[in-house]
Amino acid sequence: MATRIRLKRMGAKKAPFYRIVVADSRAPRDGRFIEEIGFYNPTREPVELNVKVERAQHWLSTGAQPSQTVRTLLKNAGVYGEEA
Repeated sequence: MATRIRLKRMGAKKAPFYRIVVADSRAPRDGRFIEEIGFYNPTREPVELNVKVERAQHWLSTGAQPSQTVRTLLKNAGVYGEEA
């Protein structure tokens, strides 16, 4: 099973926030997921970002591929890119 770390859109119309989830790559964007590892709220000032670091590192070590946006968020949180 190919796993992806990606965003799941939540919230009201024109007021989104996102959960960072680990999902099967074939699952729909807001559909079934394996585990929630954080959240991202771009509408707050300053931007709200919370990541479960241990779980994110676990999923990255088992081969889960982050989406481009999540890769940037994980770099900002200090989880991704330091090992390489």
